[in-house]
Amino acid sequence: MAEDRKKIAIVTGGSRGIGRGIAEALLREGWRVRFCSRSPRSVEAAQRELAGSFGDAVAGRPVDVRNQQEVDAFVEEVLREEGRIDCLVNNAGVGTFAPVDELSGEQWREVIETNLSGCFYFLHAVAPAMKRQGDGWIFNIASLAGRNPMAGGAAYNASKFGLIGLSEAAMLDLRQHGVRVAAILPGSVESDFSHPAGRGDQSWRLKPGDIASMILHLLSYPPHALPSLVEMRPAKPPK
Repeated sequence: MAEDRKKIAIVTGGSRGIGRGIAEALLREGWRVRFCSRSPRSVEAAQRELAGSFGDAVAGRPVDVRNQQEVDAFVEEVLREEGRIDCLVNNAGVGTFAPVDELSGEQWREVIETNLSGCFYFLHAVAPAMKRQGDGWIFNIASLAGRNPMAGGAAYNASKFGLIGLSEAAMLDLRQHGVRVAAILPGSVESDFSHPAGRGDQSWRLKPGDIASMILHLLSYPPHALPSLVEMRPAKPPK
């Protein structure tokens, strides 16, 4: 980093998959990272593994992003201990796939409240601090499913279509305060994310590190530049 001051990032869903890859990439670049996940066991395991390489630059906490009070408490804790937040990565997400008439109300609410409301809660909690600082980056990990509906994807599609809309509106709200907001739309990513596609050869898919590399790239942009919507696809998917 160009500055001596350590920069502070929050990564939601940071204990595994895409979030874990993003957290590790930021840590390797000298950032301090606070991550969260719904599962205490997952947080404990990731914290132990990451601290072995990065020491006290990383800390995790169990947070249910569907609960605004938990989100607010986590953000307040980070601000109290670190003094500022330079980057938020809204990555926590779930996927439940079923025909619309077979999808339960409980399944619908879990997907919408995790993938969309959870992002709003974190954005709502972090934005005032970033506005006071006069800078900051907010990355919302959406999906190409936010542009392309699929059979069985009623809840997931709705959550990601909504997240893109939230991102674009927040970008317009915050850009004059020096706060940049971008939605990143990955295609198929090699991870343990729940999806009805087969579990065969995964080598053609994007890797979590690819999304992390894009975030590092965007963080390097000069303050006057704002790529607000980035689509990422596997280069050679199966025919």
